[in-house]
Amino acid sequence: MRTGRVVAIVLAVLVAAGLATLVTKAATTKTAANARQDALEPFYAPPDPLPPEPGTVIRQEPLDTSVDGGTAYRVLYTSALPDDTPVAASAMVFVPSAPAPAGGRPVVAWAHGTIGMGDACAPSRSANPTGPIDTWLTPMLDRGWVVVATDYAGLGTPGQELYLVGESEARDVVNSVIAARNMAQTDAGTRWVVYGHSQGGHAALWTGQLAAGLAPDLDLLGVAAAAPAANLTDIMSAQYSGRVGWVIGPEVVQSWRSLDPSLPLDRVVTPSGIDATSGIANECIVQAALESIVRERFQGQYFAKDPLTDPAWAAATKAQVPAPLPASMPMLLVQSTADTVVLAWPNAALQETWCAAGSDLSAIWIGNVGHNDTGLAAGPAVVTWATERFDGTPTQRNCMVAPPIAPTPA
Repeated sequence: MRTGRVVAIVLAVLVAAGLATLVTKAATTKTAANARQDALEPFYAPPDPLPPEPGTVIRQEPLDTSVDGGTAYRVLYTSALPDDTPVAASAMVFVPSAPAPAGGRPVVAWAHGTIGMGDACAPSRSANPTGPIDTWLTPMLDRGWVVVATDYAGLGTPGQELYLVGESEARDVVNSVIAARNMAQTDAGTRWVVYGHSQGGHAALWTGQLAAGLAPDLDLLGVAAAAPAANLTDIMSAQYSGRVGWVIGPEVVQSWRSLDPSLPLDRVVTPSGIDATSGIANECIVQAALESIVRERFQGQYFAKDPLTDPAWAAATKAQVPAPLPASMPMLLVQSTADTVVLAWPNAALQETWCAAGSDLSAIWIGNVGHNDTGLAAGPAVVTWATERFDGTPTQRNCMVAPPIAPTPA
């Protein structure tokens, strides 16, 4: 037998063995993940009837993760849909180790970004629940702040997550703060700020609009948003035709049509997109992103056209664009010029529009940071900014300084 043939056979055997190992490892990992979710399921099953009062703690337990500077809890609480129907939501609550000050601990509410609609995608059900917040969680706990992180109702709990529905997101955030205050372990006060990334930035901006009406006894001191999905009309028109359309489109379609089934589907979504909507929407974000690469290559686009060219979809999108925050509500905007998901120019337009409207907006522009990492990269600046809000330091409004890129498509 020739030496080359021997080498080829050996390589083939090694490759086959490697693939077999990878397949076995993947199967083992999936089996372990499924077992984890099955074990968690009873915690997330809400009672019937639900306690009607928003922010009621239904149950709580220690979260199976260690946190420097504090203790972590998994919580099931009552939130509400936009029509005031009670609904169960889950969250993580992080409590500092240091004693609480007189008047109670300040609270930071975290609103996470797009992660997929499947129950296993919920942060509080993750095997690494603090991964997206580990650059700033401990510094906040070290400052004596309670941190509460909603999963959003319908994500991890029964029902449909109302993805990019501002009023629903704001209710889940506000009611998570009430739930944290209702926990005996937190000694949480009434002063709080909200911080969100991507979808969570959208949630944070809507929270800034609605919090006073939803919880007048709480004192929201400011809104921080990293790469917020705010100017949805601009973002959707710019991103509908690429891979982002395959990842984000199914969640938008499934969420918004659950509220308004009359929104036309076949006029704006391709047949292959319609067939894939439920499956992709309920995948977690990494798997959905990988699938988008394959589907774009072999099936073309998710959307048949720009959804905003359809009057019904244009109206639905415009309804979820947050209005400029009032001058009485300080806001921090952090945006990367390198973001290829929530593009920089729509948030440059937001900065200029909101500043002209009188919003108390401070902007931090960064570079060389991708979308998924912006929430982590912005964290230390948010800690500093939130410290100033809790200390009563006057804001440093800088939004009159032109953003580093034009507020229009390149």
